[in-house]
Amino acid sequence: MRAFRMFDWGAAPSHEEVPVPEPGAGQVLVRVAGCGLCRSDLTMQQMPRPVGEKLGWQMPFTLGHETAGRLDDGSPVALVATASCGRCRLCVRGLESVCPHGLTGRGYGRDGGLAEYVLADRRSVLPLGDLDPRHAGPLTDAGATAYHAVRRALPRIVPGGTTVVIGAGGLGAFAVQFLRVLTATTVIAVDPAETRRAYAESVGAHQVLSGLELLPRRLGADAVLDFVGADQTIAAGIAAVRPGGAYGLIGSAGGRLDRPWFGTLPRDGEVFTFQGSTIADAQEVIALAAAGLVRNQVEEFPFEKVEEAYERLATGTLTGRAVIVL
Repeated sequence: MRAFRMFDWGAAPSHEEVPVPEPGAGQVLVRVAGCGLCRSDLTMQQMPRPVGEKLGWQMPFTLGHETAGRLDDGSPVALVATASCGRCRLCVRGLESVCPHGLTGRGYGRDGGLAEYVLADRRSVLPLGDLDPRHAGPLTDAGATAYHAVRRALPRIVPGGTTVVIGAGGLGAFAVQFLRVLTATTVIAVDPAETRRAYAESVGAHQVLSGLELLPRRLGADAVLDFVGADQTIAAGIAAVRPGGAYGLIGSAGGRLDRPWFGTLPRDGEVFTFQGSTIADAQEVIALAAAGLVRNQVEEFPFEKVEEAYERLATGTLTGRAVIVL
């Protein structure tokens, strides 16, 4: 079968013909219909050997963790993006996103969905109903991660208040929609790209801003969800949170906040960060999409043009999620 694989640390991935995998105990074989691309894939392509080996990753492996397809009976399914063991004390509490065994998963250290077939353990297989498996993959990562962020901030968001979404790309645009569905907050989306601002407005943002300098200091936001994570976004985002509010750092740009906590962090507020999501997050996002309450905008690329899709992702010229359709 065709696959798009990482072969060595710091080296560009490439196409390869590999055997169709055979399922073991507790596994199923899924014929891939579509696989979404993620910015973390670009990070993996630059990962140095010591970091990858510390995570337990082994080369080579197939990229792709936003995967959906069909079982051997034709049933459409999506695969949970976040890896977890299902047995530790955190998993049994529904906290799969912090499973200590979840650092190696499908598409990051193990063979993922940028191939014609992929293996999955049964607990990670989610039925899609009438949703198109060619496009459903981003719901399991971009959608579920954004949903996890909104769900974390919900206790701090009050009717009539304000919530700021920094970065209106794939994850941020999902967050705008979840905020509109789940809250009565005024949603402000901040993004330098005109196309992403327009899309955020089309899916429910009450106001869109082109730059952080247009975000008033001490705006008094109930919550700020930062899907960028640079120095500037962290500083501006925390400055905009009201006392008792929440700042969520979801973006992975590697920024810092080098300031004293007193007078900087929101008084009696909350600052949180995380990676990934839970199985329940993915299930609820799929249910919202099936009910027509959220839009999952994707741009299709054939398998032969996966390099072009990654280039578009790297240059920031996509509005929705790039999906490789097999």
